[in-house]
Amino acid sequence: MAKKEKTLFGRITYGITLIILIVLLFYAYRYYQKNNFNNFIRSEANLYTSKFERDDKVKYNDKRSYSIESQKFNDAMFYEKVKVEKNQPYRVTCMVKTENVESKNGISGVGAHISIEGSTERSVAIQGTTDWQKIELIFNSKDREEVNIGFRLGGNLGEAKGKAWFSEFSLEEGIPESNSNWKFACFIFNNTSVNINNNQVSLEVTQNDVRDIEDTISRFENSCYTLSEGKMRAKCDIYEINTPLSKLSYDEEFGYYVAPEDVEEQIKTTIEENNYDHIFVVVRLRRRRT
Repeated sequence: MAKKEKTLFGRITYGITLIILIVLLFYAYRYYQKNNFNNFIRSEANLYTSKFERDDKVKYNDKRSYSIESQKFNDAMFYEKVKVEKNQPYRVTCMVKTENVESKNGISGVGAHISIEGSTERSVAIQGTTDWQKIELIFNSKDREEVNIGFRLGGNLGEAKGKAWFSEFSLEEGIPESNSNWKFACFIFNNTSVNINNNQVSLEVTQNDVRDIEDTISRFENSCYTLSEGKMRAKCDIYEINTPLSKLSYDEEFGYYVAPEDVEEQIKTTIEENNYDHIFVVVRLRRRRT
């Protein structure tokens, strides 16, 4: 009888031990899934401020997304060291989703974006609460043989808080452009209406201004052909934007300026449909002297 009780006790102990091991393995696997960042390295300006995770609930496809959450202002990112060929063009793309992302001091160039760590090269920065959207960064490797490609919540211009999810990472090597025909776009914002230090500033581009711009663009096209001795032809399309420019970026050294994020919404579709090589944005930022 004692032997049977001992055998039964041993089976119960074995069963309990097995259940505990299964539970431990389950939680260890869940921890691994949440904290497996593959080749990505985590980085933040203010250590132990941001939370980095692999998210199984908010994701773009069937793979866990990479999320960064900063409840306090911080500059945080995942980055990966990538080998590149010298003097080659590259394009980095990813899908990004944001929730309550805001920048410190209202800087528009700060938010969820792609960047090259240690440089000013970056994509547009996404702020606010947005659904999944594609962003891209085009850069030239120049004399570099490796770069740190980062997916960032913050920026070299300042810090941000909120939450961002990144997915669908892609790196493509381009082909140096041999076509001598270059396509330019010139966007003229006819009206500027911005709030600066609680003062509403409204400025307008006149028809005389537009004619001056058109004349400058025409001379630019001719100069490109002449100075390159026929090796470069510039074709510039001019677009007048009637939707007022409603925000400007600010730099302590240079003052107010137009950043890509300030005009992206108004010009993005036109650029994507026409595949321009370069763009100009013309706005009035100073009142006319009388």
